[in-house]
Amino acid sequence: MLWALFFLVTTIHAELCRPENAFKVRLSIKAALGDKAYVWDTDEEYLFRAMVAFSMRKVPNREGTEISHVLLCNVTQRVSFWFVVTDPLKNHTLPAAEVQSAIRMNRNRINSAFFLDDHTLEFLKIPSTLAPPMDPSVPVWIIVFGVIFCIVTVAIALLVLSGIRQRRRNKKGPPGVEDAEDKCENIITIENGIPCDPLDMKGGHINDGFLTEDERLTPL
Repeated sequence: MLWALFFLVTTIHAELCRPENAFKVRLSIKAALGDKAYVWDTDEEYLFRAMVAFSMRKVPNREGTEISHVLLCNVTQRVSFWFVVTDPLKNHTLPAAEVQSAIRMNRNRINSAFFLDDHTLEFLKIPSTLAPPMDPSVPVWIIVFGVIFCIVTVAIALLVLSGIRQRRRNKKGPPGVEDAEDKCENIITIENGIPCDPLDMKGGHINDGFLTEDERLTPL
């Protein structure tokens, strides 16, 4: 009786686990881990079935999926096999779209369980997913604030330096004013054909052209 039941279960599994219904998996454990590679045995198969069942339980209306609902078949020594997820109540496999969605959502969790990645743990009918983006160690708003703060600081420094330079220029006065005054002092005027020195207002110098003969001869 037990042999007949075992044969019946095996036959049902063989009918369900067919290439048109199943998903092929290929593992490259040696290539990924080298000397630290582990042996693929029944314990590893159990872990794989558990991870698939875990993934299916995340799908709506599939919370009742058990490890026994995940079947493996055609296991080879080079570690490749087929798997299906069954619905025991209806005795058929679950829709491929649901299985694909579950595997894609939990691909990183499955890879981590076997220390592999998308290239060394391949689901041939399920496209690999992109790794989730890494969160930056520093929030973006702090980076933006730092850039704006630096720009404002540089602008203020430039304005201050520009104001200091302008004040220095204003204190020195416009160039050429003193030279023009000196030139004006040295100009010799000519009146009635007689050259006359201009009145030196700064030093109190008197133009000799306007002195009388007595003033010129009389010593001071």
